[in-house]
Amino acid sequence: MVKSVLPKNKKIALIFSIVIMAAVSLCFAAGMTDQDWLNWGNKCLAQSFDPSSDPKIKKWELLLTDDSFIRLRKTYQNGKQEYFSFHLHNLQDMDYLGTVNTGTLQLKAKGDDIIVQTYNDKKGNVDSMATVLSIPVKNMEPERLDSLQHALLYFKSKNL
Repeated sequence: MVKSVLPKNKKIALIFSIVIMAAVSLCFAAGMTDQDWLNWGNKCLAQSFDPSSDPKIKKWELLLTDDSFIRLRKTYQNGKQEYFSFHLHNLQDMDYLGTVNTGTLQLKAKGDDIIVQTYNDKKGNVDSMATVLSIPVKNMEPERLDSLQHALLYFKSKNL
């Protein structure tokens, strides 16, 4: 027989909170349109992206598109640009490394499906492919991470 470590009232509170979170998550997802998912995904990405992870970044753009692409453009103070483009149809997995305050969101592709381009680089303009897109993020609460994952999976399945 397995003994519980939580007192009875804490078990009830834990079960209640899990049920409430599941209900809110289902309500959030059930009535959402394509535009709602797009707006939420872009809002979440814009609020969570952490440009302070690289002090040389002058400006950045992180975008979820209605045709299921994630696009990230970073422009550095020296004029160099890095551009990443990833069709969510090729999303295999999503990982988060870090704490609630700061971390890295890793979008993993099935293969070398992430387009990587550099412009105005001293080494020359380079086009290549990658399997992981690492996005520095901040203030990533578990609920926000979960809802972002739902948005990305929604767009992944949208164009299958």
